[in-house]
Amino acid sequence: MNPYILVGVGGALGATLRFAVNEWIGTPNATLAVNAIGSLLLGVILSSLSSELMSKDVSIFLGTGILGAFTTMSAFSIETIEMVSKDYMSGFAYFGTTVILCPLLALAGWKLVEFIA
Repeated sequence: MNPYILVGVGGALGATLRFAVNEWIGTPNATLAVNAIGSLLLGVILSSLSSELMSKDVSIFLGTGILGAFTTMSAFSIETIEMVSKDYMSGFAYFGTTVILCPLLALAGWKLVEFIA
């Protein structure tokens, strides 16, 4: 299948999911949640691709399309600045939690697939 179509359709789904989570939870918790969930799932997807458990087309649809639109670095950046300007400690706690938790979850997702495969 055409990878541009896969990314476009996946992106539309991911953006809609991102909006729904934001409406449900609210910022900044929604941004942390989508980035944490996205990191875990991207670890699973990339490990599945490298283990040949997933096709390149599926990984493009899920990883670049859905998760690319679902997760957000720009909202994380703005929310961190806003939080730091209001409450220095909570802003840096949010920043630290995100930059530590999300890579650890990506690693956990990767290792989970390696363990299962």
